[in-house]
Amino acid sequence: MPKSRIRKKADYTPPPSKKATNIKLTSRSWVAPVMLAMFLIGLAWIVVFYVTDTRLPVEAFGNWNIVVGFGFIAAGFGVSTQWK
Repeated sequence: MPKSRIRKKADYTPPPSKKATNIKLTSRSWVAPVMLAMFLIGLAWIVVFYVTDTRLPVEAFGNWNIVVGFGFIAAGFGVSTQWK
């Protein structure tokens, strides 16, 4: 039986290397203070609402003050996604 031809594979040549580029990471030092501030503002808003028997921080909002407080807390969680 005849032998089949052996195909020679081309030698592997790596693609031309790209020069390493410096990636500038933007400073995210503002994230932690803003996140904590949002958490604390939201917590303080809710606590003040309950302690003042619904008269403060904004009496016209009524029970919506709780939503505003949780909104600040949610905004803090939203800011926390930028933390690296």
